[in-house]
Amino acid sequence: MITEELYRELKKITEEEARILNGDTKIETAIYMSQEAAVEDAYIVDAKKLLDAGKLIQVRPHTRFVHFPKHTHNYIEVIYMCCGTTHHVIDGEDVWLREGEMLFLNQKAEQEIYPASEDDIAVNFIILPEFFDYVLRMIGEEKNLLRDFVIDCLTGENEEAGYMHFKVAGILPIQNLVENLIWSIWNRQPNRRSINQATMGLLFLQLMSHMERMQTNTENRGRRLLIEVYAYIEENYRDGELTELAALLNYDVFWLSKEIKKRTGRNYTDLVQEKRLNQAAYLLQNTAMSVMDIGLSVGYDNLSYFHRIFQRQYGVTPRRYRVGRINAEKQL
Repeated sequence: MITEELYRELKKITEEEARILNGDTKIETAIYMSQEAAVEDAYIVDAKKLLDAGKLIQVRPHTRFVHFPKHTHNYIEVIYMCCGTTHHVIDGEDVWLREGEMLFLNQKAEQEIYPASEDDIAVNFIILPEFFDYVLRMIGEEKNLLRDFVIDCLTGENEEAGYMHFKVAGILPIQNLVENLIWSIWNRQPNRRSINQATMGLLFLQLMSHMERMQTNTENRGRRLLIEVYAYIEENYRDGELTELAALLNYDVFWLSKEIKKRTGRNYTDLVQEKRLNQAAYLLQNTAMSVMDIGLSVGYDNLSYFHRIFQRQYGVTPRRYRVGRINAEKQL
């Protein structure tokens, strides 16, 4: 829940909204689109119109009282619903965004928005893909759908339109991080780029822990399957088995194994191994647990094997990894 002070700021009627209330029935395309982007039936909202020069991220209240026709963006859009509800149609699917929920849209997602009322307060984040460079370093190399989504936006390799709808209204750490991010950008806090990137990284780490609350395009069966696979691994990386996962999802185990390999480039064991090693690296850096206890806690009964695969992944033994991280932090 946002603060009362910020809520009052976001609820103010803007000049654009005042014109709409005075009789304008359509959005003013010049606010959102460059001349070359404002092609009939192919509206592209242009980051250059909404971002200050040199900035990678901006926030603006969603414009109420008016219908936004079908459009795409040449940036990544994230929408946070402060209060009330907004009705979106994304790639032909109805999406209702409610208080405390978040919506991520890639550059290929086609969006239409129905008029919002005065009490429906949403904040739009306009984000250039390069803003996420630091965020990706924070969340590491572990395979997950949120990371894949950002990388697809950065590289443009994925031709699929897509969105991610996070129903996280009840998750207090996520709500606090989003509010902090909005406040920092809105109030132009000093050193805000590094602060905002770090906050976004923490937000991503929280969202990655709640992927079971994420919905995406219903036509994308493969992405839905991966949501379920990653959610299972997140909860069961210590001792989860592919046979158990297949039974839970009502899939043939051999078909599921091939499908995971086809869609991730890795097999199930590789994904579990990656999660275990990332968790071990986190514990080495952030706790005083012994190397033996860490190995056992992430699922390795054979500690010689744990040392061997950790060194293969990180280039050093677990003990040297911990010492190296401590020394690096002292130099900051």
